[in-house]
Amino acid sequence: MKLLPLNKNSLALITVAVLSIGFFISGLMQILDYFIVKVLLFGSFGILIVIAISYAFQNEAKKNRPEELPQDDLH
Repeated sequence: MKLLPLNKNSLALITVAVLSIGFFISGLMQILDYFIVKVLLFGSFGILIVIAISYAFQNEAKKNRPEELPQDDLH
């Protein structure tokens, strides 16, 4: 049994949630001005963008109708 079912949607939601919580906590603790914190947060944001672009290129268009039996919906 998996703890978290990981698919594209849940992976993106978890990453965005962790990034948002990281910005919030570091802003709350006033450590957002430190260089290493900026590098970690913006680096993780960059990794999120790269993952999103790679999933976008891997996504295939789904056809709703079979090729062998086309239907006429004009009437």
